[in-house]
Formats: sequence, C-alpha cells, structure tokens
Amino acid sequence: MAMMELLLKEDVENLGVRGDLVKVRAGYGRNYLLPRGLAVQATPSNIKQIEMQRKSLLKRETAERETAAQQSDMLKEVTLEFARKVGEHGVLYGSVTSMDVAEALAAKGYEIDRKRVLLKDPIKETGEFEVPIKLHREVTTNIKVVVKSEE
Repeated sequence: MAMMELLLKEDVENLGVRGDLVKVRAGYGRNYLLPRGLAVQATPSNIKQIEMQRKSLLKRETAERETAAQQSDMLKEVTLEFARKVGEHGVLYGSVTSMDVAEALAAKGYEIDRKRVLLKDPIKETGEFEVPIKLHREVTTNIKVVVKSEE
C-alpha cells in the first residue's frame, strides 16, 4: 500500500483544508487530487511556498467566511415555492431536487452551486421543508422550501 504526501491547495471534504500536509494513498493522490488541482506534491520548495502564502490564505479565508456569513443572513429570509403535479395521497409525480433548489435560488439572484445544497433525498411530497445550504465549511444555513400541488 503505497502512500504519498501532498499539500492541499483547496479544501477537500473528509481529508483536510487548504494548506494542510496530508498522507494519502498513491492512487487517490495521482488519479484524483493532482489532476483536479486540489493538491501538489509535498516538495521542500512547495512547502516553503505554501508557508509564505499562509498569511494571504488566512486573510482570504477570513474574507470568504465573512462573505458566507453575510450571504447566510440574506438567505435566511428566502422562501422557495414549487408547484408540482400531485397524486392522490400528496405524493409528487417527480420530485424537487437540489438542482431545482439551486436554479430557483439563481432566479432570485443567489448563485449557489447545486453541490452546496445539502438535500439528503429529493423531496417527494407536499409541505414545508428546511433545506440546508453549505456556504463555507464553517457556515451552513437553512432555507424554507414550500412544495404545493399544481392546480
């Protein structure tokens, strides 16, 4: 089981945050992290470069967190409504997915990637739901989603 040391250039879920030195299996690093630009080889020159960039990374991280907190405050006021065809027992024909939520937010002027909409399962019934949205690794907010029957 070959291992390799990498420096993360971006936050990777369940692995580490930007600037961390991590040990991963060679295949994961070579086939996933390196081609996607999420990490670089942990050479002495790269480690030195990351250490020099750490201050600017901390400033950028603080700015991103503050922006996400402001966006979170704005999103708490948002209510999304969806009208869908409904069967006899209130079950939808189809569903409301994270992509639908992201598109509805984009229509209201909020550019949120659908991967940040943390909808565990698609909504398949009418009612009111709280949908979590991860704006930053430390900032998650809930928006209200109302699913009604189409008349």
